[in-house]
Amino acid sequence: MAKAQDQRDGRDVSDDELITWWGLTVEAFTRTSRLAVADLGVDVSVPGPWFDVLLRLLRTPGHRMTMTRLAHEVSLTSGGFTKCADRLVAAGLIERQGSPEDRRITYVALTEEGLATAREARSWHVRSLRRFFLEPLGTKDAERLAELMRRLRDANTPPAPS
Repeated sequence: MAKAQDQRDGRDVSDDELITWWGLTVEAFTRTSRLAVADLGVDVSVPGPWFDVLLRLLRTPGHRMTMTRLAHEVSLTSGGFTKCADRLVAAGLIERQGSPEDRRITYVALTEEGLATAREARSWHVRSLRRFFLEPLGTKDAERLAELMRRLRDANTPPAPS
């Protein structure tokens, strides 16, 4: 039965129902996201976009990534990411590194201070996620929601630049 529902084309869903589903999705994400990042508990002020950058670098082998790929992964334009990176560099949390193989490529890497800040912010974030995401949904529904959101993300994401 679930498979048959997955294959429906959506024509049997009213416009109002579709708008309601989307509105609930956005509203739930927005409220939960605000709670989960409200207080990352670190000495350095870590705004949401900064935290996304620090967390992605923390979870990447070597704690570094090309600027182009990182901008894509945190859903910022090239110019928007450059401004964010400038602020993170000024705060001493990341550094830019040129590529010895290709001068057109610039890497962004966590500094020691950035690594410590990212680890501390991650610990606070995990506690918030357990409280505001995992507790209300439970493990099974949280996992299912993550699977659905991955499918939606993948269906609507252009290929990542190299």
